[in-house]
Amino acid sequence: MAWKLMPLLLLLVWVATLCSARDRTDLLNVCMDAKHHKTKPGPEDELHGQCSPWRKSACCTVDTSQELHKDTSRLYNFNWEHCGTMEPACKRHFIQDNCLYECSPNLGPWIQQVDQSWRKERFLNVPLCKDDCQSWWQDCRTSYTCKSNWHEGWDWSSGVNKCPTGATCRTFESYFPTPAALCEELWSHSYKVSNYSRGSGRCIQMWFDSGQRNPNEEVAKFYAAAMSAGVTLHGMGGFLLSLALMLQLWLLD
Repeated sequence: MAWKLMPLLLLLVWVATLCSARDRTDLLNVCMDAKHHKTKPGPEDELHGQCSPWRKSACCTVDTSQELHKDTSRLYNFNWEHCGTMEPACKRHFIQDNCLYECSPNLGPWIQQVDQSWRKERFLNVPLCKDDCQSWWQDCRTSYTCKSNWHEGWDWSSGVNKCPTGATCRTFESYFPTPAALCEELWSHSYKVSNYSRGSGRCIQMWFDSGQRNPNEEVAKFYAAAMSAGVTLHGMGGFLLSLALMLQLWLLD
């Protein structure tokens, strides 16, 4: 009789290992494994300009924050103004976008592994607050670009990104007819436009007042808890199904 219980004991050990394999705190207060990110977040009292809200806990350095405010940063040799002068209101959103990417320690629930020369991780489908996305699109609709996906397809022959052969400079609105098209397609679905608005605690704000508490901390905790609960329920569901099947086989033997 005892030998018949051995498979059940092994299954119990497997489930216990699965449920404790990853604690949800692994998703909180983390930095991506990427070219200019710190290995772990920490205070950076002198963060520059629009990166300053992250000064209490940042994945970027002061030098990185300064470079993010330049039209062509030496960080990536990427020129926002590849189709002429970008409207200042539009440029402000791109600086905020870059500051969030480089500085935020609150993107852990959406970090994915990638195999790229300049980074080993990226974030994917971050739930961006819908009003942040709408403002970004509204302020950029009359500026010009020549591509809808800025992650790839550029002419890098000069060392700086230029429009590829055959690409035409047109307004942002031509390439991105809706706010969601801009926010989701620009960086290969780094963002997914949320149905929630700023202050809801359910969407990531691209920027916040440096004198206030970081609202994205609450958002990261919410999604980390939801993801961990989903993994646990999935593991327990598999456990119960396997247990039922093994018991049935054992009783029939």
